Amino acid sequence: MNKFLTTTALTLVLLGGNAYAANMAPMTMYEQQATDIPASAFIGMRIYATETELSDDMTVTQDANKDWDDIGEVNDVILSRDGAVKAVILGVGGFVGMGEKDVAIAMESVKFVKDGDEADDYFLVVNSNKQMLTDAPAYKASAERADASTPATTTDTARADTTPAEGTPAIVRPEVERDGYRDAQTSELTSEALTGANVYGPKDEDIGEVEKLVLNDDASVKQIVMDIGGFLGMGEHRIAVRLDEVSIIRNENGDDVRVYIDSTEETLKAQPAYNPG
Repeated sequence: MNKFLTTTALTLVLLGGNAYAANMAPMTMYEQQATDIPASAFIGMRIYATETELSDDMTVTQDANKDWDDIGEVNDVILSRDGAVKAVILGVGGFVGMGEKDVAIAMESVKFVKDGDEADDYFLVVNSNKQMLTDAPAYKASAERADASTPATTTDTARADTTPAEGTPAIVRPEVERDGYRDAQTSELTSEALTGANVYGPKDEDIGEVEKLVLNDDASVKQIVMDIGGFLGMGEHRIAVRLDEVSIIRNENGDDVRVYIDSTEETLKAQPAYNPG
C-alpha cells in the first residue's frame, strides 16, 4: 500500500510539472546578424575623438583616424534592465597633466564610423577633445564608491615632498636631438606610453625605465618614478624626478617614447630612493 501511494504521488508531481511547463512561454532564440558585435570584442576597443561633426552610418577614408585623437579604450559597458547598452565606460589614456581615469559616455554619443566594406571595418569615434575629457567627472563603480582611495595601477597620488635633500646633486634637463624624433608635447603623452618607457643617459646609454607616475591632487604629474639599474656595477635603484628634470622625445609615429635624464652614475646613486610615503 505504501509503495502504491508513493508511486501515485510521484506520478501526480510529474504530471503537475509537465502541466506547469506547458504553460511557460516559449524561449525566443536569436538569429545572428552580420553586423553583430560580441561584448568580448567591443570591450578593449580604442575610441577616438574628433571635433568634426559626426553622423550615423558615416564612412571615411582608411587613413582618417590619423587626424583624430586616440583617447582611450572601452573598459566596460552599462546595461539597462531590458538589455540595452546605456553607456560606455571609457578608460581615458592618462594624458600627462590629467592622469588616468574612467569616464562614462552615453552610448548614443559613440559613433560607428566605417572605413571599409567589411563588417568589422569601423572605428569608435566621439565628438570631443582632450579638454572635455579632462573636465569630465570620473566614473566610479558601486564598489569603488565605497572605497575611493583604491590606488591606480600605474599612478600614485603624491604625498611626499619632492624638494631634494640638502647636498643632493641637482639633475638638469638635457637637450636631446635624435634623427626621426622630436620633443613630445604634453598633450601627446599618456601614462600608458610613459610607463615602461626606457630611460637614457646623456650618451644614449640605457639606464633604466619608467616604473610609474606620481600625480598631484589635481591629477597633474608631480614625479616620474624610475627604476635605475642600467649602469654596470650599479644595483637597481628607484628614484623620483620632476617632469622638468627630463626630456621626453617621440618618433613621428608616436609608438616609441624615450625619456632622457642628464645625469651621471654618481649623481643618480646619490639621489634618495623613492618612498611613496
